[in-house]
Amino acid sequence: MIDSKLTIFKQTNIISIYTGIFLIFLSLIFLFLKSFINIDLLSFLPSTLKLIFYFTSGLLGLYLIRSEKSEIKIIDIINKNSNNNNLNGFLTLCILFLIILVTPFILSWFIFDANFSGNTKEECTGEGACWTYVKVWLNRFVYGLYPNEEQWRINLSFISLAILGCAGFFAKEKFKKYLTLYYVLIYPFLSFLFIYFFISGGPIFFDFSYGIIAAVLSLIIGLFVPKKLKFYYFLIVPISIYIYLKYFLFYEELIELGKVNGFNWVETGAWGGLSLTFIVSFFCLIFCFPIGMMLALGRRSSLPVVKFFSIGFIEFWRGVPLITVLFMSAVMFPLFLPEGMFVDKLVMVIIAISLFEAAYVAEVIRGGLQALPRGQYEAAKSLGLGYWKMHIFVILPQALKLVIPGIANTFIALVKDTPLIFVVGLLEIVGMLNMAKTNPKWLGFAMEGYVFAGIIFWIICYAMSKYSYNLEQKYKTER
Repeated sequence: MIDSKLTIFKQTNIISIYTGIFLIFLSLIFLFLKSFINIDLLSFLPSTLKLIFYFTSGLLGLYLIRSEKSEIKIIDIINKNSNNNNLNGFLTLCILFLIILVTPFILSWFIFDANFSGNTKEECTGEGACWTYVKVWLNRFVYGLYPNEEQWRINLSFISLAILGCAGFFAKEKFKKYLTLYYVLIYPFLSFLFIYFFISGGPIFFDFSYGIIAAVLSLIIGLFVPKKLKFYYFLIVPISIYIYLKYFLFYEELIELGKVNGFNWVETGAWGGLSLTFIVSFFCLIFCFPIGMMLALGRRSSLPVVKFFSIGFIEFWRGVPLITVLFMSAVMFPLFLPEGMFVDKLVMVIIAISLFEAAYVAEVIRGGLQALPRGQYEAAKSLGLGYWKMHIFVILPQALKLVIPGIANTFIALVKDTPLIFVVGLLEIVGMLNMAKTNPKWLGFAMEGYVFAGIIFWIICYAMSKYSYNLEQKYKTER
């Protein structure tokens, strides 16, 4: 008797689920045909009744498929994530309807009715987007006002940094901690100096760049040198690499090209576009993190001077808007410098944004430090570790694991704040868009430019978000 009732229940449940699937499919397919193909199978009904039919059949279908265990994997996933009650089912249906209704207009504007060819405004005759505008201005959107013949310097700089930055992924596990210290303490300054002098040029470029390359190469190779030989290695090898690079490897090429005295100088005012966005974002990210980490430790310090200095620093920078910080750093601060002293405004902007964001990073990291149990500190002290070893090897690795989402959120906010540097005359990608839209030849096409910039920012922020999520999963610990 029980088996027969159970069988009847299973059959009824299966019928209910399949009926619900049919109603949902009917609702969505009718709306899909009307939106995408302009085929209205309910043309005999008024518009209000059509809408009622779509919602009624869809909601009824979602209600019928709602089951604790349908034995259909996709149905169970839908029920678990978006159809566990009537409200979630209604919201799910509304989102599906909105996607179906909006998608044809988006596709039409982006692709089907858009213009891709040509080089003038007159050739944009379609009702969709004029991507010709983006194509014509793409070089300026990426490189700003940087001279066309010198743009290879920007490309080479980013490629070099990418290769060097990826070196840590191929290093052995025992060298990871040394590489981490290198990337946190040394790499930011070396990379900034390399980028700055390489892109800007100047008479001291070659001497300086060869020194940086020699230092970086020797540091990387030095990781694999036995401890007994490290002293003699770092005494001889960096100088040898420098001499080889300067006088043997590139000497003849430089003489031939007539570039011994350096590249043509390109002022930072000519830097711009997406490349400047990357430069400001990248260096502010790598500078603000170690500063914020030190401030977080300082705020929890037992030394009164260190503690109150850290608190004062953090609260000062958090209490001032970023646009004010940028204006003061690039416009007002030079007025207080001694006569004849000059600091590049790009350098000042990077310093200002780094200090500003360091205050927020410090509070995020402090939250991770406070979340650690007191026993972790006592365990580290019982091992005989001093203050710095305790924090570097025990406390900070655990604290940073807990606040990866908060750090990623701060970094994403930093990237989206880069358009504010327009107040000091630096035109990153949004600044170049604002300049391009005022061009008399391309009036009325600002929308395409902002959509393009929005897509770029979305890709950057989404990539950072996914990377932080992967880090969370990699370093996930059970608490």
